[in-house]
Amino acid sequence: MTKFVLAGRADCPFYAKAELLADYLQKNLPDFRVHKITQHPHVWEEWLEDLCKKNKWNHKNSPIIWRELLDRGGKGLLLGGYNEFLEHAQLYYGVTSSMTTEMMKVIAQENLMTHIEDEQEKEALKQLIEPLNVWITSASSRPCYNLIPILTSGEVFGMHTEISITLFDDEKTEENLQILVTEMWDLVSPLLQSVSICTRVEEAFRQAHVIIILDDHTDKEVYTLEDCIRSRVPLCRLYGYLIEKNAHDSVRVIVGGKTFVNLKTVLLMRYAPNITHNIIAVALGVEGEAKAALARKLKTTSSCIKDVIIWGNISGNSYVDLRKAKIYNYESAIWGPPHFSRPVLSLIFDSEWVNKEFVATLEELTATGKQFGAILAAHSIATTLKYWYHGSPPGEIVSLGVLSEGQFGIPEGIVFSMPVKFENGTWVVLTDLKDIEISEQIMTRMTSDLIQEKLVALGDLIYFQPYQSVDFADLISETNPEQLLSQEPINEPEGKTMEQ
Repeated sequence: MTKFVLAGRADCPFYAKAELLADYLQKNLPDFRVHKITQHPHVWEEWLEDLCKKNKWNHKNSPIIWRELLDRGGKGLLLGGYNEFLEHAQLYYGVTSSMTTEMMKVIAQENLMTHIEDEQEKEALKQLIEPLNVWITSASSRPCYNLIPILTSGEVFGMHTEISITLFDDEKTEENLQILVTEMWDLVSPLLQSVSICTRVEEAFRQAHVIIILDDHTDKEVYTLEDCIRSRVPLCRLYGYLIEKNAHDSVRVIVGGKTFVNLKTVLLMRYAPNITHNIIAVALGVEGEAKAALARKLKTTSSCIKDVIIWGNISGNSYVDLRKAKIYNYESAIWGPPHFSRPVLSLIFDSEWVNKEFVATLEELTATGKQFGAILAAHSIATTLKYWYHGSPPGEIVSLGVLSEGQFGIPEGIVFSMPVKFENGTWVVLTDLKDIEISEQIMTRMTSDLIQEKLVALGDLIYFQPYQSVDFADLISETNPEQLLSQEPINEPEGKTMEQ
C-alpha cells in the first residue's frame, strides 16, 4: 500500500486541485491513501525549508508531494509538485483533473478560510485548558531568576503541565520585572502559557494554585531584634488575607529564604487558617549544605548522601541529625549494587571534625546566610515542589518545616523542621522512625527561640532572650556526639542595625 502526503500553502490553487484529485483517487482505489498537510501562507516557506533540509530534498513551490512506502518501513520518496502528481495519476491510474482555473482559486480561498477557522478553534480549546497558576513574591530577587528556568522546564510540575507565572513585587521593581518577562519568553518553553506582572497588592494571588514566598525586600532599618521580628507581621497578615481571598481553594504555599523562615510560615498559617496544611517551609537548603560538607570530607559527591535530617529552626537554631544518614556508591573496600548503602557515621573516623569543624561550618552558614545563595535557594524550592506534586523518592527521608502537632515531643503550634515523606500530593511526618528520640534539654534548646519569636511577633512578649545553652560538650553526655549535631546561630548584639 502506498500513502501519498500532500502539503501546501492554504491559499494555493494548485494545492487545491491536487487535493481534490487525491480525494477522488482515495475514494475509488482500495490501495490508495492520502494524508494532507495545510500550512498558513505566513509560515509556509519556513516550514517547507525545514522539511526539505530534514529530508535532503530540493523543492521550492506549493504544493510538495511525496510517497511513504508503508511496506518498506515508511521511507519518504519525493514525487514533486502538482505537475508531477498529475502525471503520476494519468500514468498509473488513468485519471486526470479537468478543474478550471477559476474553480481552483475559489477552492483555494475556501481552504484558507477553513485553515484559519481550524487554527482559531484549536487556540480556543487550548485556552479552555486551565494552566497551573504560579505566583512568585519578591520576583525581582536573584533566587527568582534562578527558579524560572527550572519551573518552565517541566521538571517540577510535569512535562505535560502548562503553567502561567505571575511575578509579584512592588512598583519600584517594575522595570526589572519587564526585563525578566522578556527573558522568560526567550526560553521558548512549550509549557509556559503566559507571564504577567503584578504590582497592585489588592490583585495579588488571584486564582493562584502555587505561591512561592521569597525573602521580602525592606528599606527600613531596624535597631533591635524584637523590631526585626515584629516587622514580619504586617506583610504576613496581608499575604494571609489575600491568599484566602484571592487564591484557588487548593492553593499550595511554599516559604523559602534564609531569614525567619519558620516564623513567616507560622504567621501565614495564623492569617490564612483555612489552608494551614498547605503551607510549608523549605529545609532542603540547610540539608544540602550539610550533605555538601560531609561529601567534601568523604571525598564523594553530595548526591550520594541521603537521609540527613534537619530538626528545628531552618534559619536559626537547628540540629543536623546523622543517625539515619547513608552514603551510596562510596569507593571503599566494601562494594555492593547501586542500592547498597553504608551509614555515614561509620565512615567518618575523625570525631573531632564531626563535633567541631562540621558544626562550626553549619553554624556560620546559618548565622550569616553565606553560601545559601540564589542557586541553592531556587533548587531547594523547586525540589520541594517536585516532591509535593510527584512524591519524594521511595524510602528517602526529606526535611520539611511544618506545623507541629506534638510529634516527637515538639510543642504544638510552632513550625518545626522534621523528617517527612511526600506521597499522593501531600506530606506525612515520619513518626515511625526508630532511634531518633530527642532529649528534653536538646528539645528546649531548639524550641525556645521559635516559641519566643512567635510570642514577640504577636505582642505577647516584649523582649526576646536567646536560649542560653550549655556548652556542647555538656550536651553530648546525653546523646552520642556522632549522632546529633548542634547548629546554633550567632546572636546579634542588642542595638546593632539589622537588615533582614
